[in-house]
Formats: sequence, structure tokens, C-alpha cells
Amino acid sequence: MTFLDRMRPGQKGRIIGFSDDGPVSRRLVELGVIPGQSLEYVRNAPLRDPLEIKIGASFLSLRRAEAALVAVEIEK
Repeated sequence: MTFLDRMRPGQKGRIIGFSDDGPVSRRLVELGVIPGQSLEYVRNAPLRDPLEIKIGASFLSLRRAEAALVAVEIEK
């Protein structure tokens, strides 16, 4: 297990959960970042913040601080 902000572009994984239950985590769930979903880390912005992920057919840009809340199991 790792966190989304520690992944590298091109890696795929499955969302396990969140490190806290605050308003940011609840907002991520509203955006479709749901435990059990598969995701792909697409790319970083030029200064590494924000990062882009793909969940299903949707692309989301997340700040590193937000991505640090998402626990992920990396697919091998």
C-alpha cells in the first residue's frame, strides 16, 4: 500500500481508502474517488503540482496534498 502522491506517471492502482475522514476526503468521494475503483496516474504538471489521474472515463487534477490522503494498492 502507498499513497496516490507517491505514484509515478503511467502506474495503475486500486483505491483502498483515505487517511482521514475530513471535508477533502468527502469531496474526493463526490468526484468519484471511491474505494475499490481502479485508477491510472496520467501525468504531473511542470512543477509536479497538480497531478492528473484517470478514473473510468473521467480525468481529475488533484493537488499533491489531496492526493496524499488517498491510499492506493499499485497494480503490478
